[in-house]
Amino acid sequence: MPELSPSDTAKDAAARAAVALVQDGMRLGLGTGSTAVFMVHRLAERVRAEGLRLRCAATSRATCDLAGQLGLRIEELDEIGWLDLTIDGADEIDPDLNLIKGGGGAHLREKITAAASDRMVVIADPGKVVETLGAFHLPVEVIPFGLEVTRVHIQRLLDSAGLSQRPMLLRQRDGVVFRTDEDNVILDLSLDCIGDPAQLARGLSAIPGVVEHGLFLNMCQLALIGSPDGSVIELTRIEGVA
Repeated sequence: MPELSPSDTAKDAAARAAVALVQDGMRLGLGTGSTAVFMVHRLAERVRAEGLRLRCAATSRATCDLAGQLGLRIEELDEIGWLDLTIDGADEIDPDLNLIKGGGGAHLREKITAAASDRMVVIADPGKVVETLGAFHLPVEVIPFGLEVTRVHIQRLLDSAGLSQRPMLLRQRDGVVFRTDEDNVILDLSLDCIGDPAQLARGLSAIPGVVEHGLFLNMCQLALIGSPDGSVIELTRIEGVA
Protein backbone atom coordinates (compact mmCIF):
# COMPACT_ATOMS: atom_id res chain seq x y z
CA MET A 1 0.00 0.00 0.00
CA PRO A 2 1.43 3.47 -0.89
CA GLU A 3 2.43 5.98 1.77
CA LEU A 4 -0.70 7.26 3.48
CA SER A 5 -1.75 10.79 4.36
CA PRO A 6 -2.27 11.54 8.09
CA SER A 7 -6.05 11.18 7.64
CA ASP A 8 -5.72 7.88 5.82
CA THR A 9 -3.23 6.62 8.41
CA ALA A 10 -5.87 7.30 11.07
CA LYS A 11 -8.55 5.49 9.07
CA ASP A 12 -6.26 2.53 8.50
CA ALA A 13 -5.41 2.33 12.21
CA ALA A 14 -9.11 2.23 13.10
CA ALA A 15 -9.71 -0.39 10.41
CA ARG A 16 -6.92 -2.60 11.73
CA ALA A 17 -8.32 -2.40 15.27
CA ALA A 18 -11.79 -3.37 14.08
CA VAL A 19 -10.57 -6.27 11.97
CA ALA A 20 -8.69 -7.55 15.02
CA LEU A 21 -12.13 -8.19 16.58
CA VAL A 22 -13.05 -10.65 13.82
CA GLN A 23 -12.99 -14.33 14.76
CA ASP A 24 -13.08 -17.44 12.63
CA GLY A 25 -16.59 -18.48 11.64
CA MET A 26 -18.14 -15.03 12.08
CA ARG A 27 -20.96 -13.59 10.01
CA LEU A 28 -19.98 -10.03 9.14
CA GLY A 29 -21.57 -6.91 7.74
CA LEU A 30 -19.15 -4.85 5.68
CA GLY A 31 -19.76 -1.12 5.59
CA THR A 32 -19.37 1.46 2.85
CA GLY A 33 -17.17 4.54 2.51
CA SER A 34 -13.55 5.60 2.53
CA THR A 35 -12.76 4.16 5.97
CA ALA A 36 -14.60 0.93 5.19
CA VAL A 37 -12.34 0.50 2.15
CA PHE A 38 -9.37 0.20 4.49
CA MET A 39 -11.32 -2.29 6.62
CA VAL A 40 -12.14 -4.51 3.64
CA HIS A 41 -8.48 -4.54 2.59
CA ARG A 42 -7.28 -5.42 6.09
CA LEU A 43 -9.95 -8.08 6.48
CA ALA A 44 -8.93 -9.69 3.20
CA GLU A 45 -5.32 -9.72 4.40
CA ARG A 46 -6.31 -11.60 7.57
CA VAL A 47 -8.39 -14.08 5.60
CA ARG A 48 -5.47 -14.82 3.29
CA ALA A 49 -2.94 -15.04 6.11
CA GLU A 50 -5.01 -17.04 8.61
CA GLY A 51 -7.53 -18.90 6.47
CA LEU A 52 -10.49 -17.41 8.33
CA ARG A 53 -13.85 -18.84 7.36
CA LEU A 54 -16.25 -15.90 7.18
CA ARG A 55 -19.64 -15.17 5.72
CA CYS A 56 -19.93 -11.52 4.69
CA ALA A 57 -22.80 -9.28 3.65
CA ALA A 58 -21.98 -6.02 1.86
CA THR A 59 -23.87 -2.77 2.43
CA SER A 60 -23.43 -1.51 -1.14
CA ARG A 61 -22.56 -2.64 -4.61
CA ALA A 62 -19.24 -0.80 -4.30
CA THR A 63 -18.27 -2.75 -1.19
CA CYS A 64 -19.49 -5.98 -2.75
CA ASP A 65 -17.31 -5.39 -5.80
CA LEU A 66 -14.22 -4.51 -3.75
CA ALA A 67 -14.63 -7.45 -1.39
CA GLY A 68 -15.07 -9.85 -4.29
CA GLN A 69 -11.96 -8.54 -5.99
CA LEU A 70 -10.00 -9.13 -2.79
CA GLY A 71 -11.25 -12.71 -2.46
CA LEU A 72 -13.81 -12.31 0.29
CA ARG A 73 -16.95 -14.42 0.17
CA ILE A 74 -19.99 -12.16 -0.24
CA GLU A 75 -23.55 -13.40 0.24
CA GLU A 76 -26.96 -11.79 0.40
CA LEU A 77 -27.96 -10.74 3.90
CA ASP A 78 -31.06 -12.96 3.76
CA GLU A 79 -28.87 -15.96 2.90
CA ILE A 80 -26.74 -15.43 5.98
CA GLY A 81 -29.48 -14.41 8.39
CA TRP A 82 -28.39 -12.71 11.59
CA LEU A 83 -24.89 -11.22 11.76
CA ASP A 84 -22.38 -11.36 14.59
CA LEU A 85 -20.75 -8.03 13.78
CA THR A 86 -21.04 -5.11 11.38
CA ILE A 87 -18.06 -2.81 10.85
CA ASP A 88 -18.81 0.52 9.22
CA GLY A 89 -17.69 4.12 9.03
CA ALA A 90 -19.57 7.28 10.01
CA ASP A 91 -19.76 10.90 8.96
CA GLU A 92 -20.34 12.13 12.52
CA ILE A 93 -20.16 10.50 15.96
CA ASP A 94 -21.47 12.22 19.09
CA PRO A 95 -20.55 11.44 22.73
CA ASP A 96 -23.44 8.93 23.02
CA LEU A 97 -22.27 7.16 19.83
CA ASN A 98 -25.23 8.43 17.85
CA LEU A 99 -24.23 8.80 14.23
CA ILE A 100 -24.87 10.58 10.98
CA LYS A 101 -24.21 8.24 8.07
CA GLY A 102 -24.96 8.33 4.37
CA GLY A 103 -22.27 10.48 2.85
CA GLY A 104 -21.69 7.61 0.45
CA GLY A 105 -25.39 7.19 -0.23
CA ALA A 106 -25.66 3.70 1.28
CA HIS A 107 -27.32 4.44 4.63
CA LEU A 108 -30.46 2.43 3.85
CA ARG A 109 -28.56 -0.82 3.38
CA GLU A 110 -26.14 0.15 6.15
CA LYS A 111 -28.97 0.61 8.65
CA ILE A 112 -30.71 -2.63 7.64
CA THR A 113 -27.41 -4.49 8.03
CA ALA A 114 -26.53 -2.89 11.37
CA ALA A 115 -30.00 -3.65 12.72
CA ALA A 116 -29.49 -7.30 11.80
CA SER A 117 -26.29 -7.56 13.84
CA ASP A 118 -25.46 -8.43 17.41
CA ARG A 119 -22.91 -5.63 17.43
CA MET A 120 -22.10 -2.55 15.37
CA VAL A 121 -18.56 -1.18 15.49
CA VAL A 122 -17.80 2.14 13.84
CA ILE A 123 -14.36 3.12 12.56
CA ALA A 124 -13.35 6.72 11.93
CA ASP A 125 -10.66 9.38 12.08
CA PRO A 126 -10.76 12.08 14.80
CA GLY A 127 -12.45 14.62 12.52
CA LYS A 128 -15.69 12.61 12.69
CA VAL A 129 -16.09 13.01 16.47
CA VAL A 130 -18.40 15.93 17.37
CA GLU A 131 -20.20 17.26 20.43
CA THR A 132 -23.53 17.68 18.62
CA LEU A 133 -24.72 16.10 15.37
CA GLY A 134 -25.61 18.26 12.41
CA ALA A 135 -22.58 20.02 10.94
CA PHE A 136 -22.39 17.26 8.34
CA HIS A 137 -25.43 17.26 6.07
CA LEU A 138 -28.13 14.77 7.03
CA PRO A 139 -28.97 12.46 4.09
CA VAL A 140 -32.61 11.53 3.60
CA GLU A 141 -33.32 8.86 0.99
CA VAL A 142 -36.67 9.39 -0.74
CA ILE A 143 -38.47 7.74 -3.62
CA PRO A 144 -38.57 9.86 -6.81
CA PHE A 145 -42.38 9.72 -7.05
CA GLY A 146 -43.87 12.76 -5.33
CA LEU A 147 -40.43 14.18 -4.58
CA GLU A 148 -41.60 17.77 -4.29
CA VAL A 149 -44.48 16.80 -2.02
CA THR A 150 -42.08 14.88 0.19
CA ARG A 151 -39.81 17.91 0.25
CA VAL A 152 -42.73 20.04 1.51
CA HIS A 153 -43.44 17.56 4.32
CA ILE A 154 -39.78 17.57 5.34
CA GLN A 155 -39.69 21.37 5.33
CA ARG A 156 -42.78 21.53 7.55
CA LEU A 157 -41.12 19.13 9.96
CA LEU A 158 -37.97 21.24 10.05
CA ASP A 159 -40.02 24.38 10.61
CA SER A 160 -41.75 22.79 13.58
CA ALA A 161 -38.37 21.76 14.99
CA GLY A 162 -36.94 25.26 14.78
CA LEU A 163 -34.81 24.39 11.76
CA SER A 164 -36.33 26.75 9.21
CA GLN A 165 -34.44 28.28 6.29
CA ARG A 166 -31.83 25.53 6.13
CA PRO A 167 -30.69 24.31 2.69
CA MET A 168 -32.22 21.08 1.41
CA LEU A 169 -30.36 19.96 -1.71
CA LEU A 170 -31.05 17.12 -4.10
CA ARG A 171 -27.78 15.19 -4.24
CA GLN A 172 -25.97 15.18 -7.52
CA ARG A 173 -22.81 13.49 -8.70
CA ASP A 174 -20.89 14.46 -11.83
CA GLY A 175 -23.65 16.85 -12.81
CA VAL A 176 -26.51 14.33 -12.68
CA VAL A 177 -28.95 13.36 -9.93
CA PHE A 178 -27.40 10.72 -7.68
CA ARG A 179 -29.28 7.42 -7.50
CA THR A 180 -28.90 4.93 -4.66
CA ASP A 181 -28.51 1.20 -5.13
CA GLU A 182 -32.31 1.03 -4.81
CA ASP A 183 -32.70 3.72 -7.51
CA ASN A 184 -33.96 6.30 -5.03
CA VAL A 185 -32.68 9.87 -4.62
CA ILE A 186 -31.21 11.69 -1.63
CA LEU A 187 -32.09 15.05 -0.10
CA ASP A 188 -29.17 16.44 1.91
CA LEU A 189 -30.31 18.60 4.84
CA SER A 190 -27.84 21.23 6.08
CA LEU A 191 -28.98 21.64 9.67
CA ASP A 192 -25.83 22.88 11.46
CA CYS A 193 -27.00 21.55 14.84
CA ILE A 194 -29.59 18.88 15.67
CA GLY A 195 -30.84 19.58 19.18
CA ASP A 196 -33.11 16.53 19.45
CA PRO A 197 -31.96 13.77 17.06
CA ALA A 198 -34.56 11.28 18.33
CA GLN A 199 -37.46 13.63 17.67
CA LEU A 200 -36.17 14.47 14.21
CA ALA A 201 -35.64 10.80 13.41
CA ARG A 202 -39.21 9.96 14.39
CA GLY A 203 -40.59 12.81 12.33
CA LEU A 204 -38.65 11.90 9.21
CA SER A 205 -39.58 8.23 9.49
CA ALA A 206 -43.28 9.17 9.63
CA ILE A 207 -43.24 11.03 6.30
CA PRO A 208 -44.62 9.08 3.31
CA GLY A 209 -41.99 9.01 0.61
CA VAL A 210 -39.06 8.97 3.02
CA VAL A 211 -37.34 5.62 2.71
CA GLU A 212 -34.64 6.14 5.35
CA HIS A 213 -32.60 8.90 6.99
CA GLY A 214 -28.99 8.99 8.07
CA LEU A 215 -29.53 9.25 11.83
CA PHE A 216 -28.25 6.05 13.45
CA LEU A 217 -29.39 6.30 17.05
CA ASN A 218 -28.74 3.75 19.79
CA MET A 219 -27.21 1.33 17.26
CA CYS A 220 -23.44 1.59 17.66
CA GLN A 221 -21.85 -0.10 20.67
CA LEU A 222 -18.18 0.74 20.00
CA ALA A 223 -16.35 3.41 18.02
CA LEU A 224 -12.69 2.98 17.18
CA ILE A 225 -11.09 6.34 16.47
CA GLY A 226 -7.75 6.13 14.72
CA SER A 227 -5.08 8.81 14.98
CA PRO A 228 -2.43 9.93 12.47
CA ASP A 229 0.25 8.42 14.75
CA GLY A 230 -1.39 5.00 14.38
CA SER A 231 -2.91 4.84 17.85
CA VAL A 232 -6.60 4.06 18.42
CA ILE A 233 -9.05 5.38 21.01
CA GLU A 234 -12.06 3.28 21.99
CA LEU A 235 -15.40 5.00 22.66
CA THR A 236 -18.10 2.83 24.22
CA ARG A 237 -21.79 3.57 24.41
CA ILE A 238 -23.33 3.54 27.86
CA GLU A 239 -26.25 1.11 27.81
CA GLY A 240 -29.60 2.79 28.08
CA VAL A 241 -28.46 6.01 26.38
CA ALA A 242 -30.43 6.67 23.18
